[in-house]
Amino acid sequence: MSTLKELVKTPGTVIVDVRSPMEFAMEHIPGAINIPVDQIPYKTAEFKAFNSPVVVYCRSGARSSMAQGLLMQSGITNVYNGGGIADMHYLIN
Repeated sequence: MSTLKELVKTPGTVIVDVRSPMEFAMEHIPGAINIPVDQIPYKTAEFKAFNSPVVVYCRSGARSSMAQGLLMQSGITNVYNGGGIADMHYLIN
C-alpha cells in the first residue's frame, strides 16, 4: 500500500472535508468535497459509489477520525484519516 502522501496525490482519490459548510467555505483543500461528519450516516451510499480510496480531513483530526470510524462501521474500508487541514496541506505539497 502507498503512503498517505502518495494516496492524496493519486488521481481518483476522493478527498472529503468533514467540517461544517461554513468552515469549508472559509478554507478547504482544492478539489475536496464537503460532507459534514454529522451527515455521513445518511451519505454512505454516496461514499460506496466513489469506488476509490477516500481521505477524510477536518480542522484537527478529531472529526475525521470519527468520520473514518462511521464509514468503516458501514463497510467502507478504503477510507483514510488525513487528519487536520494543516496536515492535508503538508500531504498535498
